[in-house]
Amino acid sequence: QVRPVESGGGLVQAGGSLRLSCAASGRTFSNYPMGWFRQAAGKEREFVAAISGNGGGIYYADSVKGRFTISRDYAKNTVYLQMSSLIPVDTAVYYCAADSRRPYASASYYAAMYDYWGQGTQVTVSS
Repeated sequence: QVRPVESGGGLVQAGGSLRLSCAASGRTFSNYPMGWFRQAAGKEREFVAAISGNGGGIYYADSVKGRFTISRDYAKNTVYLQMSSLIPVDTAVYYCAADSRRPYASASYYAAMYDYWGQGTQVTVSS
C-alpha cells in the first residue's frame, strides 16, 4: 500500500508562489501516474494537473495552465506542483493522488482513476 503525503501549503498573497510536494509513505510510487486535485470550500473536487508514470505525459486544467508546473523526481520518489501567479480562486485544499493500478500508464483527468489519496494541504491566497 502506498500513501501520498502532501506538504508545502500555506498562506500567500496574490501573485505569489508556492511549491507543493507529495512524498510516498510505504511503497514507492515512482512509476505510477500521479495527479493533483483541489477542493475549495463548498465546491466539488477538481482536477489540477497530472503526470504519467514515465513522466512523458503532463496535463493541466485550463484554469492553471501557464501558471502551475507538475514534475516528479524519481530518485526522491516525490511529485511536485510549482504554483506561480497565484490568485484568490486558487484557494483550496490540494490533494495528491496515485494511480497504482496502471503503472507506467498515461495520467488521467479523472479522480476515479486514482486509488490512493493524501490528506491534503491547505493553500490560501489572499487578495
